Amino acid sequence: MHRHLLVPFYEHPTDRPEGWAALVAAAPTLHGVVLNPANGAGEAPDPAFAEAAGRLRAAGVRVLGYADTAYGRRPHAEVVADLLRHRDWYGADGAFLDQVATAPDALPHYRRLAVAARAAGAATLVLNHGAPPDEGYAELADLLVTFEGPWDTYRTLDPPAAPHHCHLVYAAPPGFRPATEVHCAVPGTGAHPWGTLPHDVPECVR
Repeated sequence: MHRHLLVPFYEHPTDRPEGWAALVAAAPTLHGVVLNPANGAGEAPDPAFAEAAGRLRAAGVRVLGYADTAYGRRPHAEVVADLLRHRDWYGADGAFLDQVATAPDALPHYRRLAVAARAAGAATLVLNHGAPPDEGYAELADLLVTFEGPWDTYRTLDPPAAPHHCHLVYAAPPGFRPATEVHCAVPGTGAHPWGTLPHDVPECVR
């Protein structure tokens, strides 16, 4: 079965155990799951997230540690500390850098972060720009998120859909699939859309 879903599921395992169980059950379709205990790794290990991450890894799923980069404003050392905590506390074998700049003048900063992420054990690196970035970013990561937003906006645009691109779409109707090979479309809306599972995860295991 093709692994095409990159899932940011920002819910605590004790609050949504059925959701995490659904992801484990859907392992053959998952490109990876973004782990985000506290807008990053948090200040101390969370046993519930450690257990959930362990179940995903045992099922053969990539676990990507979430780190906010604040469009280049967050200090390099803080981002790297997040990634090291994800690795040490949750066994993350990848990294998902959020709020990544799109302009070429930020490339040196993100090049350093990419090198540090690889050194911290990130076999898979995803940069979430949320919009099409300068072409120079393609050499830094395995995937670039070139769209993140609601379905109503997505259907009026033609965002780039190269093999190394990923689209994350929320407020999406059932049956909709983004144009990229690796993607995620969820029904969630409002300020917390990534607290819902993708449509492609079978309803019976939600």
